[in-house]
Amino acid sequence: MRPTGRIRFGATLVYAGGGRFFVMNKKQVLITLAVVAVLAALAYLQFRSWREFQWQIFWARTVEADKLKLLAGVAFIYAGYFFRCWRWKMFLRPTKDVSAMKLFPPMVIGFTGLAVLGRPGDLIRPYVIAKKVELPFTSQMAVYTVERLFDMGTVAFLLAADLLFSSHVKQLHHYKQFEFAGLALLGGVALISLVLFLIWQNSSGAANVVRKLLGALSPRFGEAVARKIEVFGDGLHTIHDLSSFAQILGSSVVLWVLIAMSYLMVMHAYPDPGLQRMSLSSVILIMSASVAGSLLQLPVVGGGSQLGTIAVLQHVFGTEEHVAASSGMMLWLVTFMAVIPLGLWLAHRERVSLVKASEESHGEVQG
Repeated sequence: MRPTGRIRFGATLVYAGGGRFFVMNKKQVLITLAVVAVLAALAYLQFRSWREFQWQIFWARTVEADKLKLLAGVAFIYAGYFFRCWRWKMFLRPTKDVSAMKLFPPMVIGFTGLAVLGRPGDLIRPYVIAKKVELPFTSQMAVYTVERLFDMGTVAFLLAADLLFSSHVKQLHHYKQFEFAGLALLGGVALISLVLFLIWQNSSGAANVVRKLLGALSPRFGEAVARKIEVFGDGLHTIHDLSSFAQILGSSVVLWVLIAMSYLMVMHAYPDPGLQRMSLSSVILIMSASVAGSLLQLPVVGGGSQLGTIAVLQHVFGTEEHVAASSGMMLWLVTFMAVIPLGLWLAHRERVSLVKASEESHGEVQG
C-alpha cells in the first residue's frame, strides 16, 4: 500500500501493519537503533549462560501457573487504571472539572498505544485525553510530565523504604549494597523534591537562571532547557494546594501498591517454593527492576523489562532459570500487554487510530 501525505525530508517510514505507516525522524530512528543494540547485548549476556536452556521445561513451568491468580494479577492492573484516571482528574481540577470515568477510555487507549507501538506511542495518552476533555495538548503534556515525576518518585520511595526497612530484604545476599542504594535513592528523591518545589514557587525565575547559565555555553541549548522548565512549572501548578498534593501522592502510592500486588499474584501463581514465599516487599525489588528495564522497550516484543525482571529473579532471589524466564515473561504479559484487548476495543469505539494519534502527537511536540 502506498503511503499518502507529506513526508519530512530525512524521515523514515515504518510499517505498522494493516497497510499503515508511521513516520520516524532521524532522532527517533537513532534512539530505536540504540535500544535494539543495547537489548541485543543484554539478551546475549543473559542467554549466553543458558546454553543448556531447555525450552520444554520452560513451557512446562509456564503451564503449571495458576490461571486464577494470573487473572487476579490482571484485575489489579486494571484497578490501577482507575486510580490513574482519578489522579489525572485531580491534576485537571484547577482548569476543568472532569469525571474520572470520562478519562478511562483515553487512559486505556494510551497505554495500549505504548504496548503496541513502544516509545513512539508514549504521547498518545496526553494527546487523546486533550481531545476528549477539549483542552490544549500542551496543557496535557504538562500534566503528563508531572504524572511521570510522581510515578518515578513513588517507585523510588517504595524501593528505598523497602531496601532500608524490610526484614525480607535484609536476608538477601549483598544487603549492604542494597542498603547503600536505598540511602542514595532517598537522597535523590529529597533533592528532586526540593528542585521541583523551587520550580513550583517560581518557574520563570528558575528558567531564567538556567537560560543564563547554559546559554553561556550554547544559547540554543539553554533556551530549550529553559522552555522545558517552564513546561514543568505549568504542570506543577496543576497542584494548587497541600490537599491536592496529598491526594495525588496518596493515589500514586495506592496505584503502585496495586501494581506490586499484581506482581505478587504472578509470583504466587507458580508452584516454585521460592516464588511462593515471596512477600510484597520482595516484589517491590522486582517491580523496580522491571520499571528501570522498561526504559528499553520495543514495540510489541518489549525487551528491557523482561530482562531486568529475569536477572533479579535469578541473581538476587536465586530462582531456577526456567522458572525465572517463565515468570519474567508472564509478568510482562500481565502488567504491560493485558491492556491491549480492551484498549483496541475502546479505540475502535472512540474512533481513534493509534498510528495516527502517535504521528499527530509527535507532530505537535515538534511544532
